[in-house]
Formats: sequence, structure tokens, C-alpha cells
Amino acid sequence: MNSVLGEVLPLAIGIAISPIPIIAAILMLLSPRARVTSVGFLLGWVLGILVAVTLFTLLSSALPEDDGSASPVAGAVKLVLGAGLLFLALREWRARPGRGEEPPMPGWMAGIDSMTAVKAGGLGFLLAAVNPKNLLLGASAGVSIGGAAIGVGPSAIVIAVFTLIAAISVAVPVIAYLVASERMGPPLERLREWLVHNNAAVMAVLLLVIGVQLIGKGIGDF
Repeated sequence: MNSVLGEVLPLAIGIAISPIPIIAAILMLLSPRARVTSVGFLLGWVLGILVAVTLFTLLSSALPEDDGSASPVAGAVKLVLGAGLLFLALREWRARPGRGEEPPMPGWMAGIDSMTAVKAGGLGFLLAAVNPKNLLLGASAGVSIGGAAIGVGPSAIVIAVFTLIAAISVAVPVIAYLVASERMGPPLERLREWLVHNNAAVMAVLLLVIGVQLIGKGIGDF
């Protein structure tokens, strides 16, 4: 189980530092319905991560294995996922803002102030389970967990730890705001500005490292 945890932790961190969900959560915390929408968003975010990694764990556990430790099918899946992460790394790097340039934000962020808790929860779920980057990272984690064949109990523990770490970057500002809302406004705004201007480059490097690592593991499965 420990080796599987070691494999999925970088993937969980990759989801955790995804800028768009954190920025969305911060905008909700700065909106008139901060408490309702932010909690709904957090619940949807956690559920989306949990559903994605669990689904791919179940699918991966059903993949056929060859003799010994070789598993060409699982290896091929890892190669495809790794290639997808490399493509996203390139896209993130090319999309990074230039000096003094204001990066564009998704149009749906303009409607955050009028969101209900249900819509915020749905948005959190979609960003966690459908967003291409997070979906590839969740799928990679599921392939690692399901392919390790460590049993139901240990797999559930690894999934829980993965979900906790992946969700922590959204959970921390939401919980901090609920505890001390009056003091969190300026720090949240500074964090939002830093993420907008710097996270594309950070994500590009992280996705590159994870993608290469996953391709290496896929080659090792042949």
C-alpha cells in the first residue's frame, strides 16, 4: 500500500494546485453568498475527485494481466495517459501570460455572484471529474491503485488519502473563511492574483514531470 501511496501523491498534488478551481472558490468566498456557494462548491469538488478516482480504480482492476509482473494493457493505458499529460503541459506552458499581461479567465466566472449552492456544487463536480487535466490525473491514480491489486480495504484508504490531498487546496480557504471571514478578504485576493499570473508555468512543469514519470512506468509494464 505504501508504494501505491507514493505513486499517487504527486498526482493528487497536481489536482490540488490546479488554478481554476482555487480561483473559483476564492471568487465565491468574495461574493455575497460566500458561505452557501463555497460549501456547495467544496462538496462538489470532493465528490468529483472521489468518483473519478474510484471509477478508474474499478476499471483498472478489471484489466487483464500477463505472466509475472508484466501488464501490457495497463502499460499502454499509462503511456496514453502520460502522453496526454505531456500535451497538457505544453498547452499550459504556451498559455502562460507574458510580463505585464493579464491572463484571460473563463466566461462562466462572471456569473459566480449569482450562483446557488446546487449550481456551485455542480460546477465543483465538473471541474474535478470532467476537466481534462484533472480527469487524466484521476485516471492515472486509478490505474495505479487498481493495477496494484492491494485489496479493497487498502485501496479505499489510498483513495481516501488521494481525495483528501487533492481537495485540500480548495478546502483550506473555504474552511479558513468560515472560521475567520472578516480577516480572509485581503489574503484571498492576493492569493487569487498570484495564481492567475504564475500557476500556468507551475502546472506546466508539474504535468511534464508527472507525464514523463507515467510514461516510464508504462514502458516498465511491457
